[in-house]
Amino acid sequence: MLSVGLDIGSITTKIAVMENRKLVFTDLSFTGYNAEKAWKEILEKTLDRLQIGGGSVDRIVSTGYGRKNVAIADKTITEIMCHAEGARYSFPNVKSVIDIGGQDSKFIKLADNGDVSDFVMNDKCAAGTGRFLEVMSRALELNLEEFGKLSLLAKKPSKISSMCTVFAESEIISLIAKGESRENIIAGIHESIASRMASMMGRSGVLTPVVMTGGVAKNAGVRNALEKRLNIKIEVPATAQVNGAIGAAILAQKL
Repeated sequence: MLSVGLDIGSITTKIAVMENRKLVFTDLSFTGYNAEKAWKEILEKTLDRLQIGGGSVDRIVSTGYGRKNVAIADKTITEIMCHAEGARYSFPNVKSVIDIGGQDSKFIKLADNGDVSDFVMNDKCAAGTGRFLEVMSRALELNLEEFGKLSLLAKKPSKISSMCTVFAESEIISLIAKGESRENIIAGIHESIASRMASMMGRSGVLTPVVMTGGVAKNAGVRNALEKRLNIKIEVPATAQVNGAIGAAILAQKL
């Protein structure tokens, strides 16, 4: 069976193609203002690259905030279910999933049979998300790749008291004016994100092994801050950013 998972996120649209539980292709592109255009373009590009016709696809599942825009989907499934399934594909024994995306954060707990047993989600505020990190990196005139690496060189993380994007940016500008190093400022940002995420996770309780997915999982500084805060090891799959699409493709095979 050939299945496709489409994850239409607020910042990026992801696609995963699976053939009989084997992952054969993934890709991502910016969503932009038109979610329908984004998924159509990435699907067409993928089918052309794999040299298969649309009629060869047996099932399509869509997820993400724009999932209802995918008119050809056989089913729409929540990000919670898809990220849990995607994490299990990379780490079969996973018990907890941290997913920090473009504009929301999720913590998911799995039962022994792999079903979702509990979850906590912050989708009302962009604090601590990919969008938050983008604004902070611009304030420090760095790209996101540099942002993650530099924080690991910090000697004394700065104190960032606000997680509101607007107020935190003002704090950073004040710290720059005082001559604080970029490394310390970035480490402080990452520690504030870890503190917020740990508080959210504490409402449900953390079980190990823990897997981190989403675009922010690529940021080594955030992962390091979370590991120190929670005193646990966090696994990150190579396919972290397209994890939701992988989960959707897997669930499509079960329809």
